[in-house]
Amino acid sequence: ILAKRGYDITIFESRSKIGGVLQYGIPDFRLPKTILERYKKKLLSLGIKIRPNTTIGGALEISDLFRDGYRSIFIGTGVWRPKTLGVKGESLGNVHFAIDYLANPDAHDLGDTVAIIGAGNAAMDVARTILRHGAKKVTFYERGRTSAASERELSYAMIDGADIVYCKDTVEITEEGPIFRDVYYDEEGNVTGFSDTTELVRADSTIVSISQQPKDKLVNTTKGLEANERGLLITNEDGETTCDGIIASGE
Repeated sequence: ILAKRGYDITIFESRSKIGGVLQYGIPDFRLPKTILERYKKKLLSLGIKIRPNTTIGGALEISDLFRDGYRSIFIGTGVWRPKTLGVKGESLGNVHFAIDYLANPDAHDLGDTVAIIGAGNAAMDVARTILRHGAKKVTFYERGRTSAASERELSYAMIDGADIVYCKDTVEITEEGPIFRDVYYDEEGNVTGFSDTTELVRADSTIVSISQQPKDKLVNTTKGLEANERGLLITNEDGETTCDGIIASGE
């Protein structure tokens, strides 16, 4: 839109291809990457410059952009830092985070049996991708009584062959698989307690899929740029951040 209005635009992309989650987080069977290539060609045809493999907050900082004549900066970096369970075993070699797996599924060898902790929409994409890569058994383990994923996405995953188990709280992850305890709820959905016993669920690999949060490079390297307690940039209703000339937006 800005390019059509006559502005000179440069996109700084931290990875080799543009698109963010569309490129590195959505499976090909849901979003063909040829669509993103068409977007790129359109951007270039409008005179937009693209700098791939360039992270702002590393060698270049936002102050460098203002120094070099950029008048306004839009931040749309997404949420790429996986949220962790905070339990023992998350650093083991057969444990992976959903956002990292989806970025390049071919780089992972997960085995035949995979446990997915969490049941949001990203977890559904993970499961359907894993099954397409040859896994024989994929199961979601959800702490709550319902899935955070949309009903449609959950039904697609189940049709593809995934299973789901509710009310499971992760105690630890081992080389043999995750260890759970049961969660008890009252009629209003409040947690009332946990089981005294635990259960080891055997799995070749475990995927942790409990959402993401922002990285903090920009906040740490930009004086005056403020974030809230969740790490998200603070903006007013027009998207203006706490720094003049810097605008930010999410999804």
